[in-house]
Amino acid sequence: MLRNISIGIDVGSSTTRVVVGEFQKGEKNPNILGAGEVATAGVRHGYITKDTLVIQSIRSAIGNAAKTANLEVRKAFVTLSGATLQGGVSTGGTIISKADGEVTGLDVTKALQDSEENLNLGNKKIIHVYPISFRLDGKEVLGRLEGMRGTKLEVKALFVTYSLQHLEDLLGAVADAGVEVIDVIAAPIAESHIVLSEKQKIAGVALVNIGDQTTTLSIFENGQAVSVHTFAIGSRDITNDIALGFKIPLERAEELKQGIGIEEFSSKKLDEIIEARLFDIFESIDNHLKKLKRSELLPAGIVFTGGGANTPNLVELSKSVLKLPSAIGESEIFGNTKTKLRDPAWFNVLGLLTLRRGGEAYGEGPMRNILKDLKNKIKSGLKQLMP
Repeated sequence: MLRNISIGIDVGSSTTRVVVGEFQKGEKNPNILGAGEVATAGVRHGYITKDTLVIQSIRSAIGNAAKTANLEVRKAFVTLSGATLQGGVSTGGTIISKADGEVTGLDVTKALQDSEENLNLGNKKIIHVYPISFRLDGKEVLGRLEGMRGTKLEVKALFVTYSLQHLEDLLGAVADAGVEVIDVIAAPIAESHIVLSEKQKIAGVALVNIGDQTTTLSIFENGQAVSVHTFAIGSRDITNDIALGFKIPLERAEELKQGIGIEEFSSKKLDEIIEARLFDIFESIDNHLKKLKRSELLPAGIVFTGGGANTPNLVELSKSVLKLPSAIGESEIFGNTKTKLRDPAWFNVLGLLTLRRGGEAYGEGPMRNILKDLKNKIKSGLKQLMP
């Protein structure tokens, strides 16, 4: 009997993490069999600078996870994050093909293809497509389109993209580490599966991952992603500020940021340094929310994840600056179990495990093509919108 095993790999700028989980029949959440983490070498702002060092980091993390899980890691899902992870909104349209004006799946595909052609991709690769809204003869359509009748179909869609060069480098590094990639998924999409409730996604919520060198802001409304944007600022900037402010080594500054050994220093000065950099992050977030006309207008507020979510006074300052309900992300995936994986820094990779939920047994399913064509991505996106 084949086991329903799911494995996720997250190669972050500071840490590489691997998690092995197993889904038991009838269980909603996986049983975590093993986990491994090592400091990442050869990565900056999410892109690879020295592939040999990255390959070594991946192998080490895989080795640690495989040892604790007592299972060979051969195939895995990989999460994408970093400065080149972005989202672009584009519109497109098409004339209904059938003579009687009945809308078909082909019409929807053509409209989405037209919106993709209107997007300036450059050297980016489309990772996900999420239709935001459809209009038939100028009137917005909610729910299922197929079977309705009209003349012209228009669509507005979110395209989540990633640098093609960086994607190829990452996939090559994972392959050289001895692991076959099943599929890739954008980090905020992965962690949203275990951090955000459907109620939050419908009402309107911001998911903010504060990583080591970048911060990613993702907006969810009506049950799906409508915006993804990454800023080149992260928790390491706070560490650097503390090191400069107190004239101490980076290692000691990192401990201070986490509240370790603060008795030796001025707590007032430390708070001022941390809050100044957090304010920069929140200001970037609010400026982007203003562009989307969502500033102070997300009923489900902001949920923070990533290693930077552990920064002291983060939630209180967020409420004060952004004027929105704020909280550190949590996941029900562990129940009442005490584990280091409850740290929001692990949510990127843990979210990958849900891709195997209710799926085929490990090693049995057909290999999914990583560099899919747009048509396959459109089909995936439509499932998010239509009942």
